[in-house]
Amino acid sequence: MDAGRRRLQIPANARAVAWHVLLRVERERAFADLALHTTLAALDLPRRERALATELCYGTLRLRGRIDAVLGQVLDRPLEKVDAPVRNLLRLGAYQILFLDRVREEVAVSESVELAKQLGVAPAAGFVNAVLRELVRRRERLVFPDRDKDPQGYLEHWGSLPAWLAERWLDQLGPVEAAALAESSTRAPPRTVRVAESADLAEVARQLKGRRCRWAPRGLTQLGVDPVRTRGFERGDFIVQDEAAQLVPLLLGALPGETVVDCCSAPGAKSMQLAEIVGPSGEVIALDSNRSRLRLIHRNAERLGLRNVRILTRDVTKGFDLLGQQRFAGILVDAPCSGLGVLRRNPDARWRIQPDDVARAAERQLRILASAARYLGDDGALVYSVCTMTPEETTGVIFRFLAEHKGFRIDDPRPVLPDPVAELVDDSGALVTWPHRHGCDAFWAMRLVHR
Repeated sequence: MDAGRRRLQIPANARAVAWHVLLRVERERAFADLALHTTLAALDLPRRERALATELCYGTLRLRGRIDAVLGQVLDRPLEKVDAPVRNLLRLGAYQILFLDRVREEVAVSESVELAKQLGVAPAAGFVNAVLRELVRRRERLVFPDRDKDPQGYLEHWGSLPAWLAERWLDQLGPVEAAALAESSTRAPPRTVRVAESADLAEVARQLKGRRCRWAPRGLTQLGVDPVRTRGFERGDFIVQDEAAQLVPLLLGALPGETVVDCCSAPGAKSMQLAEIVGPSGEVIALDSNRSRLRLIHRNAERLGLRNVRILTRDVTKGFDLLGQQRFAGILVDAPCSGLGVLRRNPDARWRIQPDDVARAAERQLRILASAARYLGDDGALVYSVCTMTPEETTGVIFRFLAEHKGFRIDDPRPVLPDPVAELVDDSGALVTWPHRHGCDAFWAMRLVHR
């Protein structure tokens, strides 16, 4: 056994990796993507096993609420009374039985039993075997709350949401639309990229077997191949980026030759987009407080051949701390947020985020926005965006900011957006997207200017 496997103390296979990540998410509120990356980096797994581990991990997290409801119907005790290691073994096995067609039921059961033995919980192997076999027998007789009679229960069990979030969405959207949003959040997002200005859009679409996005002018979606495993990715022909995220930088209305700032820039897709917009004679100053994540921006800039991106470690709440120029034509604040609009992409957030986290995120967002506003030029635009839909983090932040900064106003973004995008701008002037309405991530963004 190599050093990485000794440190992790798990077998080197896809199911063990997924189980390890599921357990960390539940016990430590770990970020699934980071936990998965760290675990896979410590194990020498074939590509197929890595892909299976990713599918098992993300699929189980997206549907954990539904899986727990199912397990509750075949267990002889409450699921929360089952030890966490065994509980996540059951979840992993149930996901394979119910949702992974390419894995036969008997294989899902036998592999789960074998994994129990490998993980040092051999006494539970018989229990795991009995529960999963009972699930196979009863899978056609499982029941869920009725959406109309019990909308809260429906969202929690079928929609796979924690109770507090189900209640929030019901209050905000009503039962029908809340159910549509919850169901869309249980499905994996489509593969989507933004094609670089230097590449031929039609040719990249042909190579990736994708179709043009409806709103993003350089976007391709519903890709038939994994884009990061193509030569076009290595050449810098495109960058992986959701369609809604591609619309946010357009709100700045940046022009060639201008200097703009991306305040919370990692991993850098929006910075790269802005760098192409301002061109070689302009500059993008990409700021982020996380040094390790800044490396992702460096890699993207190098891969796309963009040399007009200045990447700096900065805590924007404390100021830009830049020498020379102190006022900028455009500032993007794509603020850290609860991430509740990207649950299909980051499914662990629904189990990791707690109600109090939303208010804390809003306070931090307001501090970042207020700090960034000090550096905006007289004719510039300040864009605030989040990938969530909570009132505290959207309208709440903006209204509080405007109350404290009388020199700013909301600006109609439609003149700087492509014509098709105008339909995504609501009556308040915000750009708003939803997974269940538009097929892309939930984003909320607003353009502010000086009065």
